[in-house]
Amino acid sequence: MRHRCALWDPPGLARLGRIASDPLRPTVNRFDEWRAQMPKGSLNPIDKHVGSRVRMRRLMLDMSQTNLADALGLTFQQVQKYEKGTNRIGASRLQHISQILQVPVPFFFEGAPAAFGLPPADPEAAPSPSYVTDFFATSDGLSLMKAFMRIADPKLRRSIVRLVEEITPEPA
Repeated sequence: MRHRCALWDPPGLARLGRIASDPLRPTVNRFDEWRAQMPKGSLNPIDKHVGSRVRMRRLMLDMSQTNLADALGLTFQQVQKYEKGTNRIGASRLQHISQILQVPVPFFFEGAPAAFGLPPADPEAAPSPSYVTDFFATSDGLSLMKAFMRIADPKLRRSIVRLVEEITPEPA
């Protein structure tokens, strides 16, 4: 004999993925469908992007992973996983990180890739210089930027930019 679930299931929920005619059938939500489309073992590109922005800002403040972890009440290994995108950062934790790193929460999403399964945003409407943030997320990029910003003479800065432009190969 099949037992019926005692939960009330209004007919309108059928449109949301719940089957009203069979209350014993597990519900289906769009997140589960989306997750099924993600390749197994791959990192979510948005989690990876948010983590790289955490790392970039932490390095800009000359803060170690241990110092950030201590402020959050975590281990430095957990901070490493956040920065690599291996572990997803929850909303309240991201809010706490934004306060420690002294930036608003949207900072972590600037230049983020389109969500999986959605068409990419129109580049003409909102250009995203992700190559810049990707470069500044590296230790070389951050060191270069910090050193360059310490040069007070604008003529010297411009000369350095011209020098670098001259020694780089032309794009293919």
